[in-house]
This record gives sequence, C-alpha cells and structure tokens, in this order.
Amino acid sequence: MSSAEEVWERDGATRPVSGDGLQAQDIAEAEEAELDGLEADDEDELVAQARTLSRATVDEDKVATGSQQSAEAPAPPPGGEPDELPTVAEPADDLPEDRFADRELSWLAFNERVLEQAGDQSLPILERTWFLAIFASNLDEFYMVRVAGLKRRIATGMAVTAASGLTPRQVLEAVSRRARDQAERHARMFAEDIQPKLAEERIHLLHWDDLRESERDRLRKFFKKQIFPVLTPLAVDPAHPFPYISGLSLNLAVLARNPATGKEHFARVKVPPLLPRFIAVDAEGVPYRPEDVPSDAGGRTAYVPLEEVIGHHLDALFPGMEIVEHHTFRVTRNEDVEVEEDDAENILKALEKELMRRRFGPAVRLEVATGVSSHVLDLLVRELGVSEQDVFRLPAPLDLTGLNIIHDLDKPSLKYPKFVGVTAQGLAEVESANPTDIFAAIQERDILLHHPYDSFSTSVQQFISQAAADPRVLAIKQTLYRTSGDSPIIDALIDAAQAGKQVLAIVEIKARFDEEANITWARKLEQAGVHVVYGMVGLKTHAKLCLVVRQESDGLRRYCHVGTGNYHPKTARGYEDLGLLTCDRDVGQDLTRLFNQLSGYAPRTRFHRLLVAPRSARAGLLERIEQEIANHRAGKPAWVKFKVNSIVDERIVDALYRASRAGVPVDVVVRGICAIRTGVPGLSENIRVRSILGRFLEHARVFAFAGGGDPEVWIGSADLMHRNLDRRVEALIRIDDPSQVDQLVELIDRSMADTTSSWHLEADGWRRVSRGPDGQTLQDLQEVLMAKARRRVAASR
Repeated sequence: MSSAEEVWERDGATRPVSGDGLQAQDIAEAEEAELDGLEADDEDELVAQARTLSRATVDEDKVATGSQQSAEAPAPPPGGEPDELPTVAEPADDLPEDRFADRELSWLAFNERVLEQAGDQSLPILERTWFLAIFASNLDEFYMVRVAGLKRRIATGMAVTAASGLTPRQVLEAVSRRARDQAERHARMFAEDIQPKLAEERIHLLHWDDLRESERDRLRKFFKKQIFPVLTPLAVDPAHPFPYISGLSLNLAVLARNPATGKEHFARVKVPPLLPRFIAVDAEGVPYRPEDVPSDAGGRTAYVPLEEVIGHHLDALFPGMEIVEHHTFRVTRNEDVEVEEDDAENILKALEKELMRRRFGPAVRLEVATGVSSHVLDLLVRELGVSEQDVFRLPAPLDLTGLNIIHDLDKPSLKYPKFVGVTAQGLAEVESANPTDIFAAIQERDILLHHPYDSFSTSVQQFISQAAADPRVLAIKQTLYRTSGDSPIIDALIDAAQAGKQVLAIVEIKARFDEEANITWARKLEQAGVHVVYGMVGLKTHAKLCLVVRQESDGLRRYCHVGTGNYHPKTARGYEDLGLLTCDRDVGQDLTRLFNQLSGYAPRTRFHRLLVAPRSARAGLLERIEQEIANHRAGKPAWVKFKVNSIVDERIVDALYRASRAGVPVDVVVRGICAIRTGVPGLSENIRVRSILGRFLEHARVFAFAGGGDPEVWIGSADLMHRNLDRRVEALIRIDDPSQVDQLVELIDRSMADTTSSWHLEADGWRRVSRGPDGQTLQDLQEVLMAKARRRVAASR
C-alpha cells in the first residue's frame, strides 16, 4: 500500500483507492509507518479464520450453563492481538446452576416495563398512547425473531437447554403464556384507560356505529375514491387455494353466502398497508397526514379504524353475495434473515436473495379479534399451520402499532414539552448560528458528547459535513450500521467522494430489518465513488467509528469519533447515546488499524485505547473485573459500574457474581435483557440492578472500574451479549480526561440513586420505584439532564 496504484478487492471487483496519487501516497505512507513490523495473513488464511469463528461460536441459545460455555473462539482479524492477553479466572464450580435468568422471559419483563410506562397516569396522554404503540411493535419483533428462532431450533432438533436451565419447550410455553397475558393487558389498557382519556381531550377513536350520518357519508365517498380501487378480495374454494398471508398484514376473514345456492364461501381481504391505520372521519376524499388532521367546530378530532370502513362496504367487493360475518386477523411470520456467508461469493446478492425468502417464512403467531366464529378460526389455524398456543384472541382493533398516527397529532399540550439538544460543551462557548470550527475545537481537547442533550447535528453531523467540505481533508472512513436514506451524513460522504477525497464506508447490510434500506443507499454511495465494503464474512460490523485524515502545516492529523449509537440523525434526537471526538494520536492509530482490518487484511493489529470484539472486548472487561476483586482484597478502592442495553453473557455475569462474593460493590443500569439474579444469598448481595425508561431510549454503554483509586471508564458499541462479543465487530474506547471520567461515573451514580425514579431488579422480579419513603415523587433522570443542558446554554448567553 504505497501509491495510488493501491487497490481494494471487493466482491471480485478491483477498484483504485484514489484518483489523486499524491494524497493516497501520503496517507498510505503514514499508515505504513505505524504498521511497521505487522504482517498480513494471506486471503485463504483470513477466510479460514472467519469461517472457523462462525462455526465455532456458541449461539446464545445453545449454552446450557455459563460454566459449560465454550472457550474463546479462534480469533478473526477484528480485535487484533492485545498488548498482553489477560489471565481470567474460569467460573467457580460452586456457583449455583440456576444463577441465570432466562433471556426470553427477561426480554418480556423489559417490554412489560414499556407497558407500565403506557399506564403511567402522570405522563401526557399522547405519550402514553405512543408507549402502547412501542409495546406492540416490540412484541411483533420479538415473535418475528426470537420466538421464530426458538421454534425453528425445536423443529430441527437443534435447540438445547438454555443457560437458565429451562428446556426449549419450557421456554416456549412460558413465553406464550406471558406474552398472551401482556397482550391482553395491553388491549385492556387501550380500551379502558387510554381511549377514554383521549376522548376527554376530544380525540375520539370511534366505531362505525358511533358515527353521525354526515360522517358516514364522507367516509363512503372516501372508501369509493381511496380504498375500493386498491382492495383485492381473494376467495377460497377448489379453484382458489388459501392465499398467502403476508407477515404483520391486517386482514378481514369474510364469510359470504350465495343466496341462490345457500352455500357459504370464505374470502380474505387485505387491509391496504399504505393507507393510514386510522382514518379521520371528516376525510373529504383524501387522507390527512397526522399533523394536518383538523378539528371540527367543537374542537373534536375523530378517527375510525380503516378495517371498519372496509368491513361496512364488503357488499361492494362481493356484489350479489350475503355477508354472513367478517373478522379481523393478523399473522406474524419468521422474518429473521440467515445468510449462508461461507458459501456466498457476494454477500450483497446473498442477502437480497434471503430477503425475498423472508416474506414467506412460517407463521409463528395468529391474532384474531374476539368473537370470531369457531369454524373461521379453525380454518385459519389449519391453513396457517399454527398451534393453539400461538393464537391470541384480542378485542378489536388489532395492530395497535398504528397508534403512532394518533401520537403524531399536532397537539403539543398533550405531549412531552419540546426539547432541542444544545451544542456540546467544548464545541461552542456561546450558542451561535455560526458553525464552530470543529477541527480547532477538537485540537483543544477531547470532547465528550451526550445525546440527545448534546445536539447530534451541531457535533457529529457537523464534524462529518465540515470534513467533506474542507479542502485539507484527504480521507474520510466511516462505519454505517443504521442510517436514513435522506441523511445529511450520506450526502456529506457523497460530496466528499465527488470532491476527490478518499472515502470509505463500511456498510453493514445485515442490520436486522434495515437490510433493504441499507442496500439501497449503499449502492447510492457506490455510484458516487465512495468505496463501500459490506462488512466481513461471519461477522456484523456494529462499531460506531469515523476517521478523518487532514493535511495540516505540521503534517497529517487524524480526527476521530467513537460512539455508542448509529449515525442516524433522526433517531439521535430520541436515543440517549455517548460519543467522543478526539485527535489523540493513539486513537488515530487505533482507528487507522481497525479500518485497515475491516477493508483489507491486518489481523495482527494491536490497539492503544480500544477494546475490540470479537478478540479483546470480553477478555478486557473480564480482566478488569478480576482486577477489582484483587484491589478489594488489597484494601484499595474497588467497584464495578456498568450501563448497558442488555447483559446476557454468562462469563461476564459469573465474573460479576465472583466480584459480589468477594465484597466488590457492583452497579448495573440495564434497559432491556438482564440474566443477573439479584438478592441471592451468597451470590449477589453486592449487586444492584436498575432500569430506566423514559421519553428517550437509553442506549449508551458505559463500563467503569474503580481502578484502585484511579477510575477507568470505557464507552462503546457493545452490549454484554454473545452476539456482540463473539459475532460482531465492536469497539470500546477508554476515556482519558479525568473530568469526563468523573462525568460518566456520575451518570451511572445518578441512574442508581435512590432519589431517581427507576425499576429495581429484586429477587422476585422487577419493581417500579417512582416515589420515596415519604411519598415524594422521585426525580426523572432524563428531565434532570435536560434541565442541566438548558442551564448550561442560559449561562453562556
């Protein structure tokens, strides 16, 4: 790699890296100097390593107990060789066998916390409605992926006892019971609590029979103009087999009678997914966008479910037939994607083929409206191939994910007060309309970002946009896991490539449920001249990294961003995440080497300030937990504080149990799945677990250690799950600025504080604690952090 003749081989195509020979040579020589002495394995060896990893890695559902989990799989290129491999103690033999909570049931407990948010009477009603929609969407995905995967493994005989000690069928039965109970509670909450509260605010969700005649007339016109032309009734008889029912589609099961023969016929009518789920009853022939729905003269906004409008016009679809009955139903299918990458010469083409298969996955859940007749239900169960435990009987309307339409109403008084993130400290001393010179600011010091309190648009987005426009910037290298097609970041990368800069995008097209979108904008990047690499065989690239190489008076300088969240400007306004902007030489070297691994061959890389999965992230964290145990025994300050989305990895959990047994205080803030059992005598007395849910989705990962009085803190993209630590490229970065270390430790301490409203994991499950001993309302952590950001802006004016 020494000139513009350097090439990158990808998917059988050979492409020049840069059209500017001098710039490419400068960059290549700088990178070569840092990589001096490192050898690259040949292609065959690299591929063999990745294949060995993908075959050897133990799936999280195939681990019987933590002590039975296989040793570290053979290391693929990402993660490189750490400077010194840590010695990590194996799980103690005397740890109880039932020490792990079940992963699937823990996830359902998380979704129950979401449902409890919907039931929180102190929240604005439209936000409570939004939490109902989130709960429904979460449960859909859980069935599409987790339940579908469990069923597939049972059917193929590949499922084994879970780490919790439950057999696969025990897990499936427990999941079915709890999920059905939650779905019924969800439906009751909507009908008995949310819907009446919305009506008090003059937002009405009506049935057809509730409508005034003038409203029915308007909807009849709407049906004829907007709905009828796109409906396709599908009959079922000897000449017409039972139709394919697409996943998550809402449907009407119709029983019609021929008056001449008296014979009954079954038909299916699909509710058009591109029309609004709830129709404004004053629709004058056109559907309204949610923000444009008007109120009537009395200030009332009213909706009727789309399927009810269709149901009352079935005679138009079946002229000459008598409609005996009709019922709504909905099917969930296995929509997880599995790409056989070992045999795929082209990951992109293999994924596109698999996405076609996804639409025809087996059914894993059937939702039917209560009141459905037994013979119609029997027909659906038989034709869809589902079992009785897969049937959810729920009151209409089904598919309450559509409630996000109601949430989008332009009624600010019924929502959270508006919050706009502020420019991060260090990027602007005074809030200004003029953009900060990002590069000059980063030269001053490392800048810690906490989104959405710190604006994503004036920090990360501005960093990439300025890099694209700066003539002194020679190269931009970026990982992209999820982003939006109209993202200014995508536009900036395209602009940079068209300006002659060397631009590399590591695009993870296997990001679940974003695969098709990622393929689309990845091709858009390629067409603009961006060098696109589609991850690595056997691994997902989940790390959040951006590297900018800039020519300055004293030579090349590298500016870096390492974060915990995706480069997605829209979700950045609702996801709580952390990031670090730095031009530290060590970090620049680390990111250069890691990008070289991801786009080329550099398997023996060492890092200064990074822990990289699948090679060194788990080992590095385990080493530090063991060091805290040693510090405690030596009388030094010792504690462990984690903030994660999920914690499932048995080796990490066992290490925390050992720390607890040794007397080390362990605090864990977890949003979702948690395999830790708290309150177990002799095992977890010193472990506290809290969970925080709110208007923002808690998404940051922080790993903090007392360090014997010199605290050490890491942030990054990895959760403590097998998929993150074994089957993904993840990056954690060490925070070196003492004030930023203190800030992150304080964040966890605030989250754990008894004065903060949260859920507490206790021996018998999760318990919400929103009031103190004297009945006072506890602090909302996110409200506290928003107020802190506002005060900082006010003080700078």
